This record gives sequence, structure tokens and C-alpha cells, in this order.
Amino acid sequence: MKVLNFGSLNLDYVYDVDHFVREGETLSSTDMNVFCGGKGLNQSVALAKAGVKVYHAGAVGSADGEMLTEALSNVGVDISYIRRYDMPSGHAIIQKNKSGNNCILLYGGANQNIDKEFIKDVLKDFDKGDILLLQNEISNLSFILDEAFAKGIRIVLNPSPINESIFECDLKKISYLILNEIEAADILSVEYKSKEDLIEKLTKSFPDTGLVLTLGEGGSVYVDKNCKIYQGIYPTEVVDTTAAGDTFTGYFIAGLVEGTDIKSALRQASKAASITVSKKGASPSIPFVKEVSTVDD
Repeated sequence: MKVLNFGSLNLDYVYDVDHFVREGETLSSTDMNVFCGGKGLNQSVALAKAGVKVYHAGAVGSADGEMLTEALSNVGVDISYIRRYDMPSGHAIIQKNKSGNNCILLYGGANQNIDKEFIKDVLKDFDKGDILLLQNEISNLSFILDEAFAKGIRIVLNPSPINESIFECDLKKISYLILNEIEAADILSVEYKSKEDLIEKLTKSFPDTGLVLTLGEGGSVYVDKNCKIYQGIYPTEVVDTTAAGDTFTGYFIAGLVEGTDIKSALRQASKAASITVSKKGASPSIPFVKEVSTVDD
């Protein structure tokens, strides 16, 4: 079994601010740092640090992409499917407030230059039983999904950010859907009375899909037609929430790859995410599995 992540690679420009910028406001930041990020890169790093061999496919700029490819190769990710183009890499402008929460503005850059021939060229090396991880920060998402499904590749989707590209996809082809409350409500186009109500609506719409709903401080829940499993958080001092969800996703998928039960995969993912939020930055904050093992149950 091989694991392919066809995902974004971004340079994250992180600004420490007293509060998020309001409409019409000019605000000075107290600090600025540049990190490697993008949901795709972060999730590949998390998979690699969890001990999984992962192949990353994506695109970077020829002038500014070396920092991104090095961040992946340094943790053992295979970068032979990353192409370089004469254009800027994707980047994000991230405001981080005193509570460690963030808001993010994305620029797609090279991430939006992934065409159908590139996709076919990558997928020819993967086959039935392999796992494909997708997010929604690259171009031609629905084409990748359809091509992979036709080959019998199992697909895991983290549908973030939610935009029209998601609604162009046949989400019934997804094996596992990992999303938060807002994303779930947007995909379903519904209002919900409670978390249980939302979970019920999700399972009704996706009866044959493994669903992982992250609930912030409420932890997470996995549900499919056979079971429902809740997982709480591991409280820690929050420094920066950037990449917490990506860490959770990577470690949960690592559990699937390694054949662990869902309950154990959720527990490991929650532990890893708790470490991520206690550190600054995106990919640098993602822990190795040895560190995760030190978190008490």
C-alpha cells in the first residue's frame, strides 16, 4: 500500500497581532515569522513524522519553492512528484492573536497550476488499495478524485477551504471525510440544532463513508454505519492553533495505514494535535511520534 498526498505547498507569513484586523483598520504587528505550510504540506509532514512513507504531489515556484521541498524531504517525504513553475509558490497571510487563534488569507500561486496531464502522470504510479489524501487548495480537485476512484484508490478528503470546487466533486466517492462543524454544515447546506443533529445529518447524507468530525474544544467523533466513537482533547497551553487540524488528519490517517483501530487512531491524533497547538508555526510545530507517545492518556 502506498500513500499519496496530492496537496498544496504554501509559504506562511505569520503576524502576531493584538486582535484580528477589522474593516478599515490599520494595525501594527508585534512580530512576523515565515514558516512552511499549506494544508497539503502540513498533512504530509504529519504523516511522515507519524512514521508513514508518503509521496507528495504538488507544485511550487521555481524561485521560492526550495524552502518548501526541503521541509518535506527533511522529514522523509518523497518529493519526486513535485513540479516547479516559473511563478510564485502559494502563500498565506496569517494573523495570530494573543489567544493563539488565527485567521488566514490564501493565495493559490503554483497550487492552482496543476493540470489534468500532470494529474494523470502522477496517478499512473498508484493503484487499487493505495490511499490518496486530498484537500481543497489545489486546482482540478474533482478530476483528481474521479481519476483516483476509477483506479480503486481509497480517497481521504479534508474539504478545506469550502468553495465551489467542493460542490463540483462527487463526495460519494470518498472513503473517509475529515471536517469540522462549519465545513459539515456548509457541505450539507443545513442549519443544525446540536452536534448530535449535525452528526445524524452527516451520516444520512454519507452512509457509506467514514466520517471524522472535529469539534474544537469538544474533541472529535468518528461515525460510520457500524459505530460512533467520541474522543476528547488533551488540554494544553495554546500558543498557536495553526496546523492543529492538519496534524490531527495526518496522524489519524497514519493509524489507518498501520491498521490500528479507530479509537486508537483518534486518540493518537488528538494527542499529536495537542502538542502542535503548544508551539509556534505550522509544519515546525508538528510532533514526531516519539514525542506523541509521552502524552499521558
